[in-house]
Amino acid sequence: MTYEEWEASVHERIKREPIWKFVGYRKALFFYELVWQDCEKLMRDARGRAVAEQLIRSAGSISANLEEGHGRGYGKTRNWFFTVSLGSARESKGWYWRARCLLSPDVLDHRLALADEVIALLVTELDAQKHRQK
Repeated sequence: MTYEEWEASVHERIKREPIWKFVGYRKALFFYELVWQDCEKLMRDARGRAVAEQLIRSAGSISANLEEGHGRGYGKTRNWFFTVSLGSARESKGWYWRARCLLSPDVLDHRLALADEVIALLVTELDAQKHRQK
């Protein structure tokens, strides 16, 4: 599934949320969709099950913390949730690396690159917020 195909499939009620305007949120939701699919493969291996449980939690935490933070408006509280989201994105990237023996090199590379994209978008947003608060 491509990002464009996924985005076209997202329910309109989700797209109407104000956080949808932030591309980092959309990419985090897409990342979670791919994690969900990858976990099906990881769950088939006893070693992969433990990784899948951690990966699905950390990947879900990225968008969940963005939702909660955005719902609190702007300022320090919002930035704290965005920072937690950033930590979860980095954690997810680490769990993908740990799962490398159970995933194809192409899938691993794509997921690591997407995690890097989400991380970069979050860092950029946090930096922009810091400059706005000054």
